[in-house]
Amino acid sequence: MRAAWRVAQVRAAEESLMKTLPDGALMQRAAAGLARRCADTLPRLYGSTILLLVGPGNNGGDALYAGARLARRGARVEALLLDPDRAHRGGAGALVEAGGRLLAPDSKRPAAADLVVDGILGIGGRGGLREPQASRVADVADLLRDAPVIAVDVPSGVDADTGAVTGMAIHADITVTFGVLKPGLVVGAGAVHSGMVELVDIGLGGHLDGDPALYVPDAADIAAWWPRPAANDNKYSRGVVGLSTGSDTYIGAAVLSTSGALAGPSGLVRYAGGAADAVRMHHPPVVATERVADAGRVQAWVCGSGLGTDDRAYGEVRAVLGAPVPVVLDADALTLLGDTRMRDWLRQRDAPTVVTPHDGEFQRLSGGAPGDDRIAAATTLAARMDAVVLLKGDRTIVATPDGRVFVNPTGTAALATGGTGDVLAGLLGSLLAGGLPAEHAAVAAAYAHGLAGRLAAEGGPVTSADVASHLREAVAILTRG
Repeated sequence: MRAAWRVAQVRAAEESLMKTLPDGALMQRAAAGLARRCADTLPRLYGSTILLLVGPGNNGGDALYAGARLARRGARVEALLLDPDRAHRGGAGALVEAGGRLLAPDSKRPAAADLVVDGILGIGGRGGLREPQASRVADVADLLRDAPVIAVDVPSGVDADTGAVTGMAIHADITVTFGVLKPGLVVGAGAVHSGMVELVDIGLGGHLDGDPALYVPDAADIAAWWPRPAANDNKYSRGVVGLSTGSDTYIGAAVLSTSGALAGPSGLVRYAGGAADAVRMHHPPVVATERVADAGRVQAWVCGSGLGTDDRAYGEVRAVLGAPVPVVLDADALTLLGDTRMRDWLRQRDAPTVVTPHDGEFQRLSGGAPGDDRIAAATTLAARMDAVVLLKGDRTIVATPDGRVFVNPTGTAALATGGTGDVLAGLLGSLLAGGLPAEHAAVAAAYAHGLAGRLAAEGGPVTSADVASHLREAVAILTRG
């Protein structure tokens, strides 16, 4: 599992490491990794035109020293100095010595480029590109559009700690980041601006203090967590998941959430709700009843998808919250949590609870939108509710009450369609019933669900039924390694 670290931690680690190295060695390590990635991106390095967008400080220095390496290998390298008086002197001198060219802000820039390197702002940048940098970047907008763009450490204009983009920012095809991942490369708008992220090891590992800001799971993590049946298991010992979802009005939610649960590791699915007949018809293996009270024993409950918000739904949510087993609260159950009595019942629970809001539901639960810092928003709500929060989005965030954060890397815009959350909730409940800790169940469900969405998108426009139908394939890919 990869970890991402906040800017203050990275700065402290760099300072600690530099005390053990010759002057400039750390920057040369970064420049070497950046130059290698630039060379690998081009079909042919010799004779290629590379434009460096150079800001003040070390970020610009990284770009200039990398440019010098590329110029020595035969590339035509031109560096547009957006703030000439504050450009890194050593890097600028190295580029000129290697045959590169320095351009003042008002100089004529190249008519075309084979590669653009964004070295304007580093991890300390906040609030988007400001003038006059924004105007200089606008002047080369056609080059940024037509040529591959590689960002140095973080795309300029992206907040490295939060992923917030509150003004003009560079859209990179590739971001070469140094030492460790930064949160802003994997969450929010920053993840979109970062493109493909490549990590260059510069030796920070032994110098980092404190806990990471977040973790990014990979397929091996999910495969290791996923419950598998043992030789002596039966349908009950594998876990039984209960679904209090759907209604006469929202039959599809019941069918979709059941599809998600059946793709998970639990041995039996029990359904309790107003869409029992439809569930029996679509999913014969499911034991279906009308009410939670009649469902029988389960090891986890999923509640809320398409349930409605009437008195009957209120009573069913109350019954689920009273069960001494892990619970997933989704959709209408989150709306009903607005009732103060419901929140009291939630606080009285001893078993784990997972809530799965999208942004609108998050706002109803917390009193405000997630905002630019989705990590802080999710962790604050998790602590306040004493529940695991799965904040849906292109990069879904899972936050625990004790402050741990996971970011799912498999998200896709294809999942932004009605009913996909119902499938996710069912799968999550099945993982809880299978015995996973709540945070691992939430992360694994989001990962497999995102992979199913990507598989479904290969066939064209995606519906929630398509995601459900590809979920078993996604699980098979993960569990086969």
